[in-house]
Parts: sequence; C-alpha cells; structure tokens
Amino acid sequence: MKKTASVIMLILGILISMVGLATLAGGAAASVVGTAQGDGYLTSGTARLAVGSHALTSPRLDAVGEGIPPRLPFDVGTLRLRATSADPGKEIFIGVAPQDDVERYLSGVHHSELLEVDSRPFRAEYRDIPGTGTPAPPAEQAFWSMSASGPGEQELTWDLAAGSWEIVIMNADGSLGVDAEVQAGFRSDLIMPAATGLLVGGAVALAIGIPLLVLGAIGLGRHARQHPRGPAAPPPGYGPPTGSGPGYGTHPGYAAGYSPPPGNAAGYAPIPGQEPPPGYAGGVPGASAPGTEGAPGAAVQGVRPLPLPGAADRVDRAPYPARLFGDLDPALSRAMWLVKWFLAIPHFIVLVFLWFAFLVTTIVAGFAILFTGRYPRPLFDFNVGVLRWNWRVAFYAYAAAGTDRYPPFTLARTDYPADFDVDYPERLSRGLVLVKWWLLSLPHLLIIAALSGATWTWEAETTDLGTTYERATGPSLLGLLVLVAVVALLFTGRYQRPLFDFILGINRWIYRVLAYTALMRDEYPPFRLDQGPADVPSAVVGPGRQEPPPQEPPVKEPPATLP
Repeated sequence: MKKTASVIMLILGILISMVGLATLAGGAAASVVGTAQGDGYLTSGTARLAVGSHALTSPRLDAVGEGIPPRLPFDVGTLRLRATSADPGKEIFIGVAPQDDVERYLSGVHHSELLEVDSRPFRAEYRDIPGTGTPAPPAEQAFWSMSASGPGEQELTWDLAAGSWEIVIMNADGSLGVDAEVQAGFRSDLIMPAATGLLVGGAVALAIGIPLLVLGAIGLGRHARQHPRGPAAPPPGYGPPTGSGPGYGTHPGYAAGYSPPPGNAAGYAPIPGQEPPPGYAGGVPGASAPGTEGAPGAAVQGVRPLPLPGAADRVDRAPYPARLFGDLDPALSRAMWLVKWFLAIPHFIVLVFLWFAFLVTTIVAGFAILFTGRYPRPLFDFNVGVLRWNWRVAFYAYAAAGTDRYPPFTLARTDYPADFDVDYPERLSRGLVLVKWWLLSLPHLLIIAALSGATWTWEAETTDLGTTYERATGPSLLGLLVLVAVVALLFTGRYQRPLFDFILGINRWIYRVLAYTALMRDEYPPFRLDQGPADVPSAVVGPGRQEPPPQEPPVKEPPATLP
C-alpha cells in the first residue's frame, strides 16, 4: 500500500471514528437520562432566588422555533416549575406567557431578569431593570398561557410550544421583594428515540472508521519500518540484557555479543584485556581451572557456581528494551525557547489525532495479543512511531528544549537529535495483557504523576449559601526543571548539563512506562532514573565488567650485599 493512500485512510478513519465515538457517548448519556426519567421528571435541586424588585423573569425561551405547529402529535417536552415563598405570610405567583405580553405588563415597572445560575457553588446573576410603576395583581391578567398562584408551594406544568416565552415569578399582590424557593423539572418523549438513533449512528460510524484507521496505521507502520531515514545509532556496546530470550530484538548499529559465551552462566564471562576471575573455566561446562576448586565462580560438576560480586546489581541495571535518546545541542539559542511552543502548534494538532489512533490501535493490538500472543508488527511500528514523534516534539518544545532543530513530520527514524525505539517482541504473555496496563503499572503511574503531572490545590470557603470550592494548578516537577534550565540558558547562554541529564532521566522513565502500558513489552520497567543522553547506565557496559582495581607498582628490593 502506498504511503499517500495510507495517510488518507488514516485521516478518514480518525475523523469518522472520533465523530462516531462522540455520537456514541451522546447516545449513552441520553439513554441514561431517558432511563432515569421513567414516567416522571428530571428534577433539579431547589434554589433560592431573591430580588428586591416587583418581579423576576427568565431569559427568553425559544422553545421550538418559529414556523412549527403549536402542538405536535408527540410530547416535545414538558416543563414543571415549583415555587414557594420564603415568607410564609406571602402568596406566590408563577406564570408563563408570550414575551411581548410580559414586556407590556412590566413596562415601567422595576423588575429583574435572571441571567445565569451556577449550581456548584450555587450563584445567580440578575439584570436589574429600573422603573417606578406598580404592576396590577398578576393573577388577574388574561394573557398567561399557564399560571399558578396562592399560599405555600405552587406548581406549574407547561408543554413546550413554538414561540418566544418568558417565565415570571412574583408576589401574588405584586409587591416589592420577591424571595422564593424554586425547583425545575423536565420530561420529553423524544429522549429515548434520540438516544437510540445516536447509539446506532455512533456504532455505524465506528464500524466504518476503525477499520479505515487500522488499515491506514498498518500501511504507515510498514512504511516506517521499511524506509527508515538515517537511523540514529545508540552508544557503543549497547545491546540486550544478559539472559534475554528469543524475541528481544536488535537494531542496526547495536553491538553484538552482549550475552556471555556458550557454556557460561550469566555474569561469568571475562572481558577482553582483563584477567579472568578466579575459577573461570574458559567456557567449558562443569570444568574448573587448576587449583581453583572452591573459589568464587569455580565450576564444579553438579554444583552451581557462585556468582561473581556485583552480578545481581548488573541484572538490576540491565538496559530496558525501550530506549530514549536525546543529544543536547551545544549551540542553543538563548531565547528561541520562548516561541518554540508556538512553532510546534502544527505538531500538536497532528499529535492529537495520532494519539487517538494510538489508543485505537493499542486496543486492537491488545485483542490480538490476547488471542495469538503476538503484537501485530505493522501496528507495533506505527505506535512506536507515534511515541517517537511525540518525543521529538517534546524534546524540542517543552519537555527538554534541548535543540533548536525543527522536528520532522514522520513516524520513521531519522537523524534528529532525539529518538525513541522499542525492540519488537516475538511473543507476549496473553494473561499480562489484561492487567499490566492498569494494575501492574499503577506504582509507575503514581510516580510519573508526581514527576510530570501538574500540582493541584483546593481551597474551601463556607458561606450562607453553603461550602464553595476553588481549584488551582501549578507546574509539574519536570516542567519546573525545564523552566529553570531555559531561564539559565537565557541569562548565561549555557544549558546546565547535569540538569539536562536529570530531565532526560525523567523523560526516559515516562516513555518506558508508556511502552509497557501500551502492551509493547512484558519486561517490567525499572524503578530508576538512567540519566544522560543515552540509555546505557554508565556503571554497566556489559555483563561481568568491573573496573579493575588500581595496580600499585611493584616495590623493588635493594640487592643483597655479602658481608
């Protein structure tokens, strides 16, 4: 499949799937509302509305619209209003009438219009309309479409109809100072049919969009793997960890021979140019060097050899098969970081759609792993490409600001100074796919939230209207470190290298967990920050390698003299 056709299919699949998903969500919400409605009403909480004028009016209600018959053969919607005067000695009036009639009735009368009501916390906004007239008792007017008046709670039920309407709440005698407890309810016969239509339409859209999206991702994944442009080589000596099974994978430029020679257990291979450890038998199973029986590392027939010092630590420090690279540009502009976020807007727009495709293809791959134990290779390459694209933009704009070179618009590997790659697994556990993306990764997700998530604060305040809550956010630790680095760059012209190494370590942790939760690997991510531009721990270059202790020069004894 040609790349252009894959791109078109991917774009169409994403757009249709997003519309279908939104439609399906709307249908589900409408279905819940319709089910909760039953034969009754969807009812709001009771709110206290108080104004110092003669009347309180609602905004204009364009219920159905002009040109629609005033009554339809089905229930478009029914509005129910309940009102009770806060003063038990006063009677309350509530009515619905055409807007023109209400405006003539209240012309020259001091009244208030309700503009907006917030529920959490409750807050009502009014527009005061001055006047000096005194209105006639509202219940005596003949223009009301529906009204209720009297002491205690009054209830009004009104079927929505075409035209412009207003709801009016007043004291029954038209006196100043309207203070009432109001509750609204609504029901409609159209909710359940609308929910059914939305659900069916959303399902059809997803049935069309998801196959298009997956086919486009497969085509782009194959193209990204078959046509890499200048793959970035990792540091020398980097390779799969000791004892890794089949399917760990390697890439061009990765040093081979990372595992010990045949016949030697993990951690017992000597390093060229160094003396072999005591008991090393030259790779012959069960053999031992002369005179080394019982020494650490000695191989005895039928007895498992003792590990060399530091072998367990080398296993813990083994490189993870998801690798992140970032090379700091030595000639960074002092102030370009101020506009990089703006320059990267085209990438942000593309990434919104790519991340949606990433989510869909990950779900599809999850089902494939569950039934076959394999991650479809084209989808794997596509998802790795999305993570790679995201890391390039993050390295450029906000998560490191380590280069001024504009990121390329491609999923494939390039010679860009930031790169990300994951070794393809030949087999994956079918059972882990059910738990590793949420349960097993939860400890890592909590740590990542602390490192890269925004800080949140809440402030509570108790008033006469109840308890109100205000929320504020602050920068993440990663964002704060990047801000410190670029501000220092602005004033000194230098990007502090230790700070850059630490920032890369945080990003490396994040992307390892992303690869694990996206079902790309079964190996559990390590709880460590591997700082620096490369992914290889500086203390571990290969299994069994240890820095030799410094050798003191031999002390020469003076020649003996005969007496």
